[in-house]
Amino acid sequence: ALIDLASYPAATAYLDAIQGKNRGAWHARRARTRGYVCTEIDRNDYIDDIHAINTSLDVRQGRPMDQKYLDKVTHYERLPHFDHYGVLNAEGRLVAYANIGRYGNFSAFSQLIGVRNNDGIMHLLIVDIVARLIERQRVRYVMYDTFFGAQSGMQNFKRVVGFEPYRVKYSLQ
Repeated sequence: ALIDLASYPAATAYLDAIQGKNRGAWHARRARTRGYVCTEIDRNDYIDDIHAINTSLDVRQGRPMDQKYLDKVTHYERLPHFDHYGVLNAEGRLVAYANIGRYGNFSAFSQLIGVRNNDGIMHLLIVDIVARLIERQRVRYVMYDTFFGAQSGMQNFKRVVGFEPYRVKYSLQ
């Protein structure tokens, strides 16, 4: 699942492309009106919140949570090619987070997880990250895991925020 960032001359063009009821921009706007904000984070400032998010559900996407999410991490190493984002609620508590790596001409989400509350926080997280990637112009594409292997609900979510299915071959050198 990819978004070709070069097809949007500015973040506003991306937001225009995902307008409409039950589309990504609509859900992101709804989350903002409920007091949520998306920001870059230092994961070490949110150790307890990250653990609470990781253990908030036993099953996600029809599968039990992997053990690595259930063990509490006490310190995160900062890697130079990764950025970390979070959605904070009105009280400043982390309710969703994403880790995204840069690899040549593309960025890829390595983790994307939040509490389930139907407030649009996951839409806000992705929409804001994609908008920032467009504005920064460091990468051409952003990838969010597989499209064809995802369940139908996840495929729909990816489409709502602008991802499309691609078959891609790449190599890192």
